[in-house]
Amino acid sequence: MEDYLVKATAFEGSVRAYSLVATNMVNEAVRRQGTWPTASAALGRAMMASTMMAMMLKGDSKLTVKIEGQGPIGAIIVDANTKGETRGYVSNPQTHFDLNSQGKLDVARAVGTTGYLSVAKDLGLKENFTGSVPLVSGELGEDFTYYFASSEQTPSSVGVGVLVNPDNSILAAGGFIIQLMPGADDAVIDKIEKRLSTIPPISKLVEAGMPPEEMLQALLGDDNVKFLDKLPVSFSCRCSKERIENAIISLGKKEIQAMIDEDGGAETTCSFCNEQYNLTAEELEVLLEQGK
Repeated sequence: MEDYLVKATAFEGSVRAYSLVATNMVNEAVRRQGTWPTASAALGRAMMASTMMAMMLKGDSKLTVKIEGQGPIGAIIVDANTKGETRGYVSNPQTHFDLNSQGKLDVARAVGTTGYLSVAKDLGLKENFTGSVPLVSGELGEDFTYYFASSEQTPSSVGVGVLVNPDNSILAAGGFIIQLMPGADDAVIDKIEKRLSTIPPISKLVEAGMPPEEMLQALLGDDNVKFLDKLPVSFSCRCSKERIENAIISLGKKEIQAMIDEDGGAETTCSFCNEQYNLTAEELEVLLEQGK
């Protein structure tokens, strides 16, 4: 199944909803990061929630989500934009534990439960909008739910799930965000809560081949959903040799000269995609002329 996201409203505009299938997107991140299963689940959940959150922005806006839960996985960093392009990494990708008491990957143990979820939105203004909330479970779906309620005052339900194959590749990954708009009545809330309590895990729906549209219909009722947009989503890193060169120039002539004298060149690896960039001493000499 192709990776894509849908936007919708429901119950005559009193509910806003997003759903996506992102198996390939998460699998590409996992392949590049070399993550083990529990770390893969944590990274995938964070990437999918961030991807849907970015779709709430307008224009060429983008956001960065940082999750620091004091767990062995370390920090989780995700960048996402309104074009459906997302990248992410975890500090310690080789993190894995036995299944938890519910028979699921123990994401909370890997992430930790004492820490913060922070969101920085680049809306093209002079300063970014930033919001931060304490983690409430480390399972991430609940933590994003709490973020919306606390930082953005929008009652929401966030569901994200990842199934991992025995060979560590991704079998299924998908998610949804359902948000109540001002004026949503109690009857609508009751209907949604009942459906949420009975629907199978979202990753199981993706594994069964259910596309995003059908997931929202299962969550909200076939006749209640009005689809607004459909957009492909993918793992996409914006690193390049030019960006690396600009970063080196910003270090100043003294640092560049030290790279030439001590190392005979420079080598750096992108944290997001693991792409390696090598610059020769001759290339650094050119950057030295451009430095300040």
